[in-house]
Amino acid sequence: MSAVEDRIAELGLKLPEVVPPLASYVPAVRSGSYVYTSGQLPMVEGTLQGTGKVGAEVTQEKAAELAGVCALNALAAVKSVVGDLDRIARVVKVTGFVASAPGFTAQPGVVNGASELLGTVLGDKGVHARSAVGVAVLPLDAPVEVEIQVEIAD
Repeated sequence: MSAVEDRIAELGLKLPEVVPPLASYVPAVRSGSYVYTSGQLPMVEGTLQGTGKVGAEVTQEKAAELAGVCALNALAAVKSVVGDLDRIARVVKVTGFVASAPGFTAQPGVVNGASELLGTVLGDKGVHARSAVGVAVLPLDAPVEVEIQVEIAD
């Protein structure tokens, strides 16, 4: 097991199997030294862990937790392409989409759930640029979706 996966286990978490695509795409693609993941939903063992709009049916705190699940799924997608998470040189960019109720403006606080998980698991390699975007609706009525871009060391 990799050092990154050891840290994931220390958090009481487990790197999941790659979430199968919901449509015509792949979970992650490598181009040169970079891996780009598709948007990851908060799925655990094939089950979406929450639905609804943040600021209405879903609390900001719960959405942040779900963003962490999305980040873990994104790491699984990266591993499916490179084989070993210890090859991550750094997380370059995180983009989080938050299905937001009217008037909800705390999208950065929600996406912190993903950023904090990546920082805890990867240390300095997990520090990244980021966008947190409020949207009207996400696939399957998910409250949050996260995609990451990572640089791989050869």
